[in-house]
Amino acid sequence: MSRLAAYHLKDVLEAGCDEAGRGCLAGPVVAAAVILPLRARIPGLDDSKKLTAAKRDALRPLIEQHALAWAVVAVEPAEIDDLNILRASFVAMHRAIAALRERPHHLLIDGNRFVPYPGIPHTCFVKGDGRFRSIAAASILAKTHRDERMTRLHDEHPEYNWAINKGYPTEDHRAALDRIGPCIHHRRSFRLNYAEPELF
Repeated sequence: MSRLAAYHLKDVLEAGCDEAGRGCLAGPVVAAAVILPLRARIPGLDDSKKLTAAKRDALRPLIEQHALAWAVVAVEPAEIDDLNILRASFVAMHRAIAALRERPHHLLIDGNRFVPYPGIPHTCFVKGDGRFRSIAAASILAKTHRDERMTRLHDEHPEYNWAINKGYPTEDHRAALDRIGPCIHHRRSFRLNYAEPELF
């Protein structure tokens, strides 16, 4: 954790923001916003993509316990289809920021683009989840909450194997789509019979 920065701007209340599920064929896109105390100590905190599922699951309650404020919001497939996935990701982030019990004074955004949130300046960081603690925490919350949701949806539709692939365009997921077609949790604006979705 020591290699991750505690802040970008000193003495400013910052929230880290990240999303999970943009590249999936099914399920929501999920965004998280997290404000961490500067002296928070969460051993093992890192970019969620670098952690095992077990490690992410272990870190989630620690983040939620230590955070000054956190929020997780999902945008469902029908709204993704209406907005497109990029805009839906920004909408999810905005809703997560709005749901924070404390209003941050600056936003740290993972990625290179963002629609400004009213009244709060932001800075974008490519691979920010590997640079800042608050963005790493947001990446873990977004990923674990989304994975939990996809595991529940698997119980309704086990034929797509979402407990394993979490809605990503894996070979088994595409094979199920070829065999039985999409269900209500699929994103109809995506190319469901191709390896890569449309990202607009």
